[in-house]
Amino acid sequence: MLIVKYLLINKHNGGLMKKMLITALVSVFFAPFVTAGEVNVVSWGGAYTESQKLGYGDPFQEKTGIQVNWIDYSGGLSEVRTQSEAGNITYDIVDLFARDTIIGCDEGLLVEFDFDKDFPAAPDGTPASEDFFAPMPSDCAVGNILYSWNYAYNPNAFPGADSMPSTIADFFDTEKFPGKRSIYTSAMSNLEIALVADGVSAGGVYEVLENQTGGVERAIGMFEDLCNDPNGGCIFWSAGAQPPEFLASGEVVMSTGWNGRFFNAIVGEGTTIKQVWDGQVLDYEYFGLVAGGPNPEEAMEALAYFTSTEGLAGSAKYIAYAPFRISSLDIIAANEPWYKDGSTEMLPQMPTAPDNTKNYILMNAEYWADNSTELSEMWEAFKASL
Repeated sequence: MLIVKYLLINKHNGGLMKKMLITALVSVFFAPFVTAGEVNVVSWGGAYTESQKLGYGDPFQEKTGIQVNWIDYSGGLSEVRTQSEAGNITYDIVDLFARDTIIGCDEGLLVEFDFDKDFPAAPDGTPASEDFFAPMPSDCAVGNILYSWNYAYNPNAFPGADSMPSTIADFFDTEKFPGKRSIYTSAMSNLEIALVADGVSAGGVYEVLENQTGGVERAIGMFEDLCNDPNGGCIFWSAGAQPPEFLASGEVVMSTGWNGRFFNAIVGEGTTIKQVWDGQVLDYEYFGLVAGGPNPEEAMEALAYFTSTEGLAGSAKYIAYAPFRISSLDIIAANEPWYKDGSTEMLPQMPTAPDNTKNYILMNAEYWADNSTELSEMWEAFKASL
């Protein structure tokens, strides 16, 4: 309509005006089409990725116009290595275990951060480095959540029982609680809970693993006994959605898992399972920025938003993992009930809650980064023997 009006007003103005109009139209129709860009984020899928997408991915995309593409994986650095070696990197941001941020940084697979420059301060001006819950395991890691490796059980599996499982030792007690268990496919977290179940104090686990002859074998032996027990037995899980599914279907009576996935099954889906916090392994999860990724500027902008006070508080509205920023906890506390249903308080559901940390193991990322190859070989040999 504007072009037609322009022609009518200027139809007697001669060739100059016609030339100007033609030039303007050519500029409009043949100007390069500019997009806001995109960023490829790799995470663990299921309820966890959904919490990330809804909590900060979608708000970031709406605010900036940068498209956030979510990609599911099962952890580790193997795909990042493969892409890097091939010179064809498609990942920008990867959600990683602490040990993998150490290894990835050492191998040059991840970008180092300047934390107070790259990440925003808290609302009260506290620098990011002081607002994060704990120091980072490497210069290539920025904190995301705190979560728990704990276990859950199906109460319907023990009709008439005098009591229900309540300790980490109960996970291995097939006489009192018979039935198959599900355990994580890799050694990490399994060795720790086995030793506590066998009487080692939570604070002494890594002393036994690192310095006592036969400490690792002792831990693996707990699972050998459990998995070969006619009253027990084991299957292995690798995806976070599997433990609640195994429990709900009756395929197992107990399963280790991630507390946020159990929470989602119980509160979000109404599944009849119960969590046990005794002997939990409290762990941190991080984002890494892939070196040589296709969208470095967009990825850094996204990371700054994802790990901001508001971003991390936003993800906690959808899953019971504690945000890595202290100021995010303040937002949640001031606005409870924070869960998306509008009636469930989130702070008591988190692995950092006082009732959930009476007997916990703090994951030692350096131990796993230094020993992962040897421990993996021993663990896989155990699995192959079953």
